[in-house]
Amino acid sequence: MEKTIEKVILVGVETEDNFPHFESSMKELANLTTTAQGEVVFTVTQKRARVDRQTVIGKGKMLELAQLTDAYEADLVIFNHELSPRQNQLIVEALGVKVIDRVQLILDIFAMRARSKEGKLQVELAQLNYLLPRLVGQGKQLSRLGGGIGTRGPGETKLESDRRHIRNKITAIKRELKEVTAHRERSRQKRQSSDLFQIGLIGYTNAGKSTILNVLTAAEAYSQDQLFATLDPLTKKWQLPQGMIVTLTDTVGFIQELPTQLIEAFQSTLEESRSMDLLIHVVDASAEDRLAHEQTVVELLNELDLEKLPVLTVYNKSDQLDNEDFIPTLFPNVLVSAKSPNAKEALTKAVREQLMELLVPYEFFISAAAGHTLSELKRHTLLLSEQFDEEQNAYHVKGFAKSGSKWLLADA
Repeated sequence: MEKTIEKVILVGVETEDNFPHFESSMKELANLTTTAQGEVVFTVTQKRARVDRQTVIGKGKMLELAQLTDAYEADLVIFNHELSPRQNQLIVEALGVKVIDRVQLILDIFAMRARSKEGKLQVELAQLNYLLPRLVGQGKQLSRLGGGIGTRGPGETKLESDRRHIRNKITAIKRELKEVTAHRERSRQKRQSSDLFQIGLIGYTNAGKSTILNVLTAAEAYSQDQLFATLDPLTKKWQLPQGMIVTLTDTVGFIQELPTQLIEAFQSTLEESRSMDLLIHVVDASAEDRLAHEQTVVELLNELDLEKLPVLTVYNKSDQLDNEDFIPTLFPNVLVSAKSPNAKEALTKAVREQLMELLVPYEFFISAAAGHTLSELKRHTLLLSEQFDEEQNAYHVKGFAKSGSKWLLADA
């Protein structure tokens, strides 16, 4: 059954704190709404020093919003600010329609996109954690918490039973996630112990991470011009022209003001990135708000303790740039269009250069009789040259390997 398209009014307040990126944030909210299968029928904005503590927008604007809601027959009003339970309750009472905020909208999109068992559990956990403190004002009949005559006696209120039910569900999901996470951890340790060099794709949502994964590995990952097209991490093997096999992991896209509930719920997925040897930060070079997107990702990397990992920035969508004078801000970097025929070659060259900086050089001889060892060396290290030495009846090999690799001890 298809989700019906809801008519949506967007609301945003430009304040002293958010004015530099307010316009782009509102555009992003509209894109998020479209992604969630909503139709934006009107956008209400207001300039204030700070948001109203009770209803986010002022009283006059609230009256105007109520009239617009009726006039456009809106089903839903979405605020570009996280609403407190009290604010949400007051706004719903004033408008008489469903009201959600940016956080709930993002959670809804994540719920649509989750495919794996782990992804679905993580989203549900985030939604329940968000819902728990907001179980108020769902109708006065739900709450008899005031005490006094007529409220005593056996049983519990509807509100209390709802809360208890949600808490139990949160506990059950956390338990289930622990088991799934343990399985993921075992897979990760297996990859680490196999000497494979691991690369993680990160970046702002819709920057083109999945497209780049597809270009390099023929992974056929879901790749669309949509926000949060990828939610579940996908790991694929990529064989470099020299023969070396590395793993590439596509991860969930970042976004401005990524809900903390999501960061907490997706800890195990984000843990994937911690075990990487190199991060490829994909940036939409043509995005109007490119610098803010870069800053969002860099700040989230710091928040997730990933700032020490080496990063190669891939400026993607060069075909959509208006002029030739593109000025990069993050280094090292490479500018490509994932859709162009030479994208794979340019990306491979940039990654190879990074590998040569991050890996440890080696040089030794392999006996001519040990052909299997030579082919294994090609798969597990970046082999730069192999020359047959007739005097020694052996191959003289030079290349780069991961620190601690058995190949670095081969000469010892």
